[in-house]
Amino acid sequence: MKAIGVLTSGGDAPGMNAAIRSVVRSCIYHGVKVYGIYYGYQGLIEGEIKELTIGSVGDIIQKGGTMLYSSRSEEFKTPEGQKKAIEQLKKFEIDGLVVIGGDGSFRGAKKLTEQGFPCIGVPGTIDNDIPGTDFTIGFDTALNTVIQAVDKIRDTATSHERVYAIEVMGRDAGDLALWAGLAGGAESILIPERESSFDEVIEKIKRGHERGKRHSIIMVAEGVGSAVDYADQINEKLDLSTRVTVLGHTQRGGSPTATDRVLASRLGAFAVDLLINGKQGRMVGIENNQLIHHDIIEALEQQHNIDDGLYQLSNQLSI
Repeated sequence: MKAIGVLTSGGDAPGMNAAIRSVVRSCIYHGVKVYGIYYGYQGLIEGEIKELTIGSVGDIIQKGGTMLYSSRSEEFKTPEGQKKAIEQLKKFEIDGLVVIGGDGSFRGAKKLTEQGFPCIGVPGTIDNDIPGTDFTIGFDTALNTVIQAVDKIRDTATSHERVYAIEVMGRDAGDLALWAGLAGGAESILIPERESSFDEVIEKIKRGHERGKRHSIIMVAEGVGSAVDYADQINEKLDLSTRVTVLGHTQRGGSPTATDRVLASRLGAFAVDLLINGKQGRMVGIENNQLIHHDIIEALEQQHNIDDGLYQLSNQLSI
């Protein structure tokens, strides 16, 4: 393998730059050329490709977002678009590709793999929803961003004796809401993977008031519905002063935590090692703090599951 390409695709996640840096410098360390592909799969189709050097990735490990930029490509989903992408890879004499991103990005890597082009997927998404790895790049940073917001909201909720419904990202996966809810002491956590009785949410708030508690935090993953709707229902049922905070894209930004920087560095270097050693069609991940890799096609067919023990613990501690 004489040349490797790297791209980021889909939603950005803190730590992507650290992963890019790791891929680039690992390639150079092993005497392999490395090319940055800008604007994801669409940039690949359009030939937005540039050789990178050690200096190209200097001073980026602490920065959020992605220096390669990102976009979504409808064209790449078509056989014609995939053919154009492979033609560009051949034009630049790129022998293998590292794809950093989430579920959609991995599906793109799967398409290239099925056509015989060596790809390795590196999981980068704040949702932590990729099967086959305990954690994805960006999850820890986003989690800490949410916790900082929850701590501040709790201060004002206490001062004004209010209920706050806080909406976090997670269309299909509730990890962010679950971990933030547990770490932030939320009274109720609503996630897509578990059916939640709204009557139980109301009962917890009522029990809290009966023992003198004057504020409550309800953590809502966007996949279960709007925090505004839940707040309206609470107002109707209990006639309480209820406020809503939708954290939105603030969860994606910011300097990555040390945990995400180390994880990204490990996974990026591991992806390069696999390509150099003839592996393809794999995704890298971490399980029990050990680097692992799976068949990318088989991994995508698995279902992401939350940690049921954490969910039960959150219910136990929020009585």
